[in-house]
Amino acid sequence: MNFRTLLLTAVLVFGGMSFASGQQPDTYLINEIKSYQDSLDQAFQNRDTSPLKEEDFEQFTGLDYFPINLDYYIKAKFIRTPNQPAFDMPTTTSEVETYEKYGELHFSVYGRPVSLDAFQSHELRETEKYKNYIFLPFRDETNGEETYGGGRYLEMWIPAGDSVIIDFNKAYNPYCVYNTKYSCPLVPKQNRMDIPVYAGVKDFTKE
Repeated sequence: MNFRTLLLTAVLVFGGMSFASGQQPDTYLINEIKSYQDSLDQAFQNRDTSPLKEEDFEQFTGLDYFPINLDYYIKAKFIRTPNQPAFDMPTTTSEVETYEKYGELHFSVYGRPVSLDAFQSHELRETEKYKNYIFLPFRDETNGEETYGGGRYLEMWIPAGDSVIIDFNKAYNPYCVYNTKYSCPLVPKQNRMDIPVYAGVKDFTKE
């Protein structure tokens, strides 16, 4: 699970900010997303935290993102699913990681209803820093074209109530996209959406 720690840290830094004086909500959200993306780029440019291969650093100037689109900043209904059995989520390697389904997120994109399952890592929930995080892997109709064929990830705080914000502008690639030494959870089949999500990080292409 260490391969996702820097992404979680980025969410911690930029996920709980309040509106600055004089800023309109849309302007604030756009600036927050830009800050998140900047932090991600900085982490990738740092050899101590980057998943990039050594030969990729010379040409790397930042990740490729879709334009920020607040239509993909979505309020979802959050339904908890307690007492779910633990299961081993397959990965891109022979390793497995233990999760359990924590809840369901119900929302719509351009008027089309969608639901995704959210998962909690048994490893991360044992840590004080990340015990309240849930993992949201997903696939959509951009996979294999604009985005990585295996899907992308989101992470978020466990909400206090029955709603949560899904910001697809913060969707990122599994680390195995950049380096096959990483073991990355595969997106469960129930989290395959039959819509395109033109937001977040695009596929990694070398110049």
